[in-house]
Amino acid sequence: MTGTDLGGRRVLVIVTNYGVEQDELVVPLKHLRDRGAAVDVAAVTTDPVRTLVGDEDPGDTVRPDLTLDDVDPARYDLLLVPGGTLNADSLRLQDTAVGIIRSFTSAGRPVAAICHGPWILVEADVVADKTLTSYASLRTDIRNAGGSWVDEGVVSDDTGGWLLITSRTPDDLEDFLHEVGKELAATGS
Repeated sequence: MTGTDLGGRRVLVIVTNYGVEQDELVVPLKHLRDRGAAVDVAAVTTDPVRTLVGDEDPGDTVRPDLTLDDVDPARYDLLLVPGGTLNADSLRLQDTAVGIIRSFTSAGRPVAAICHGPWILVEADVVADKTLTSYASLRTDIRNAGGSWVDEGVVSDDTGGWLLITSRTPDDLEDFLHEVGKELAATGS
């Protein structure tokens, strides 16, 4: 993982309050904050976010910084969407979260999503003509939405005027965070 200083960069992470895959939230938070980025976690409510390990075992609890309704997308340099089947399925039903996705993409700001996280990108109708990866079970949804799904550890695609960084599973976190760090470092140049 990159050791790049990310001071001055702001990252927004959007989640629901239950079912986020632990390492897809906790590892990026620590990694980005340790490099100086200001990272805010926005959830549906201000109640603690209960993570899961492998979609079933209880994981760490994370306190959100704000609610989805309180987010001003213009304040952030990058949007990060962790997975977890339950989290991703519920998040895509949150109109405010879908609106945040559309705000980032229409403004040309980068979005990074891992595992089941790209489900909300499908819901927001922003994957057409993009090449991306995800947890394998999303490939048909992505293809039906006009995207091109590939089985790779990390994919970066700037088609359509905004950068999308995607990865498949927590096993790909090192490569995923390397690409996220590279993009955040470039936004400060």
